[in-house]
Amino acid sequence: MGGQPGVITGALAEARSQVERLDAELAEIALLGQSALMEAARHEQRRVQAADRLAGLQGRADADPAEVREATNQVVTLTGRAALMQAQVDILEGKQKALARFRESLDGLAQTLAPAAGSDEDIEGAGAVLAGATLGGTAGERVDSADIPPAVARAIISAQEDLRREIARAMHDGPAQSLTNIVLQASIVQRLMERDPQRGADEASTLVAMVQRTLEATKTFIFDVRPMVLDDLGLLPTLRRAAHDRGLRARVPVTFDSRGRDRRLPPDLESAVFRVLDEGMTGLLSTSPTRLDVLLDWSADELRASVQALHPPDPEPAPDAAEPRPGAGEPSRLLASSAGEGILPQLAAMIQEQQEGEAAALSAAEEAGVRRRALPASVWREIQQRAASAGIGVTLAEEGRRLDALVPLPPGT
Repeated sequence: MGGQPGVITGALAEARSQVERLDAELAEIALLGQSALMEAARHEQRRVQAADRLAGLQGRADADPAEVREATNQVVTLTGRAALMQAQVDILEGKQKALARFRESLDGLAQTLAPAAGSDEDIEGAGAVLAGATLGGTAGERVDSADIPPAVARAIISAQEDLRREIARAMHDGPAQSLTNIVLQASIVQRLMERDPQRGADEASTLVAMVQRTLEATKTFIFDVRPMVLDDLGLLPTLRRAAHDRGLRARVPVTFDSRGRDRRLPPDLESAVFRVLDEGMTGLLSTSPTRLDVLLDWSADELRASVQALHPPDPEPAPDAAEPRPGAGEPSRLLASSAGEGILPQLAAMIQEQQEGEAAALSAAEEAGVRRRALPASVWREIQQRAASAGIGVTLAEEGRRLDALVPLPPGT
């Protein structure tokens, strides 16, 4: 490996560099999380005290309305602050879990590449080249001169940035918007308490409900990004919870069954299996089934899983030419029988063309209705790509209404 570093050496150097950066970022997140947790606990304690004080005032017949108004404002303000801090704690915990899993994957990649990467001097040289390419503004030329394909040198950074971009977009469209609405609602309550305490109290109840919904939405968001229960408890409890939550959200009953002795799988495989089945559940629930069945069947060397959507019976197929619909031949008979009665052939032809168009539209609508009950094609492509990367076999059955997955289990699991 003398001279310029090779592809494997460069990839190993980049993986180690990213692991070091992630270690620093995880340490920073841990400090922020501890600070946010302490602040959230402090706000919650103050909120409880203010709520107790308000309850005491409301129970007194001789309570000063100004004092009640002030206590209500304090409860509203502290409720908003406590909700914001708790949401920040949940977000930091979710990010910490996601980055920790990413760091473990990088470290495993580095350990795999190490035996084939050459000496430490080669690896350090490759790291210097990659660092210079990143900072120097001519990354493409310098990476090429190091004989390292840009896709290899930047794959890890690209994946990390994609993850951050996805989290940021989801945060902006979800919890961040809800928290903004909470702040606006708190301002409205504060103004109303000065002019109309009774209406302000009603709006305060609305504010508390908004805070509760936002907390639940934040927890759902974190679960969608990376369910922490997957790391703590494993595949089976996570899938059971996902099936329950997805069914509640779609208002569709979801049955979940696991047969055989379940077990913990390697983290990467566990994550891949969960994503495949979770995407299958979400995709099939979008077809508005009457019920969704999720089944896991464990054996000694493989896991067979299926997600099946149940629908009402399909509409009857359109009659073919041998069995025309009632009245389907009326225009042609009209044309034949009334040729001598002065009816224009063009009029009969127009009637026939209209009827044929209606028949074709009805047939297309029936076919589209059947297709809408199948797993969406875009979801199926994503599932195939994810399954292929993890060595999971996936197939569609029942005209796209059942997803089957075959997971070979590593020895010793």
